[in-house]
Amino acid sequence: MLFNSYEFIFAFLPATFFIYFYLNQKNLIDISKGFLVFSSLFFYSWWNIVYLPLILVSMFFNYSIGTTLSKYKENLVSKKSILIFGIICNIILLGYFKYSDFFIENYNTVFNTNSNLLNLALPLAISFFTFQQIAYLVDSYRNETSEYNFLNYSLFVTFFPQLIAGPIVHHKEMMPQFSQNKNKSMIYQNIATGLFIFSIGLFKKVIIADTFAVWATKGFDIATTLNVFEAWATSLSYTFQLYFDFSGYADMAIGIALLFNIRLPINFNSPYKALSIQDFWRRWHMTLSRFLRDYIYIPLGGNKKGDFRTYVNLFATFLIGGIWHGAGWTFVFWGTIHGLGIVIHKLWNKFGVKLWKWVAWLLTFNFINITWVFFRAKEWDDAIKVLKGMFSLDHIVLPQFLSNKFLWLNQYGIEFGGFLYNLQGGLNIIVWICIGFFLILIPKNIYQYKFKSSSLTLFIFIFCFIFSITQLDKYSEFLYFQF
Repeated sequence: MLFNSYEFIFAFLPATFFIYFYLNQKNLIDISKGFLVFSSLFFYSWWNIVYLPLILVSMFFNYSIGTTLSKYKENLVSKKSILIFGIICNIILLGYFKYSDFFIENYNTVFNTNSNLLNLALPLAISFFTFQQIAYLVDSYRNETSEYNFLNYSLFVTFFPQLIAGPIVHHKEMMPQFSQNKNKSMIYQNIATGLFIFSIGLFKKVIIADTFAVWATKGFDIATTLNVFEAWATSLSYTFQLYFDFSGYADMAIGIALLFNIRLPINFNSPYKALSIQDFWRRWHMTLSRFLRDYIYIPLGGNKKGDFRTYVNLFATFLIGGIWHGAGWTFVFWGTIHGLGIVIHKLWNKFGVKLWKWVAWLLTFNFINITWVFFRAKEWDDAIKVLKGMFSLDHIVLPQFLSNKFLWLNQYGIEFGGFLYNLQGGLNIIVWICIGFFLILIPKNIYQYKFKSSSLTLFIFIFCFIFSITQLDKYSEFLYFQF
């Protein structure tokens, strides 16, 4: 079920909200939690009920391992061995569904065989609930968890606002909130704030991200060739589509959770304002970056074993991050580029040379924009097509209305008339790209505003909500659902 769907907004969410608080009002606390778990599993199953047993088995397994770790006293098997066993089982589950066909394809290519693909559909949210539960196992191993009720654990894993695409939360930062008495009743300030944030996120997704999606799709998937302006418009369209799609989801998830008096961690903090690649990863998918830091980079040794080992650990962490995002060489290459980028950034800092802020931003943004090309491309050839167009100066096409004054440019191979023809957007694309730059650079992040009930906030809510609702006539998944 999608956040940006009529059935979610007008049926599932209000029904779940009112029944949950009604049960709490009757002091049926465990039943209210059980109902929320059931609702979350229903929300998950809406996509494909076939994979419901998968998440249930995963929860039972990890709950058992986590409970064992928290209470285990060294015996025949070491506590660390139990942890490793639990992590390996989770990775095997994720690897089977996400990477089996990728490995088979490459095995066939290398050894010239013809093994049949499994053609497995990727279970919704498997990457997120797997990483969240791995974090739980490690926290249990470190004796950092204190709640071992299976009902509460199920709620921790399945809570529907963050189940599908994060944020990846720690048990200790979410579950104590369900136990606080004040959170068991409706808090109208939270309801107003949550609805406002949700409406902003809905607008970002439905109006902005889905508008850019049309041009990104035409450029990457449909057009066979792209001139320089079409190629840059294609890359920027995807850069903005991904930004507002993911930012919109993050806002909606936080807004929905706040309706239930639960504060999820911030997962998105104006990343395109970043002045370095390190700064970018401190702002983009912040809970995934936290997971990679705490459960991969630091266990590898972090920065405690010398400079060379630090660079190796950083590179390995970003490579794993790239592989986590998808089963394809484009994702491997994307992770590799970011790993090299963060290493170069660290080396640059050693020289102590400071760049002007606008230069640092320009370099960082263009690095991100160019690397997103590999992230988006379905095939390697699609990425090369876009990049070739971006950096090729032998196919420049300007708008027809400029031909009267600049016709002399024909002698340099510059054409007039087919400006952005392959994207079929014309000057609308330019306008939207300008709007995109304004929105990513000028306004504060939504979480930096202190929400106050006023005529202005009411107007913004009504405008964003109603305008978005009128555009919910097409099926549009969030991009991070595929990861």
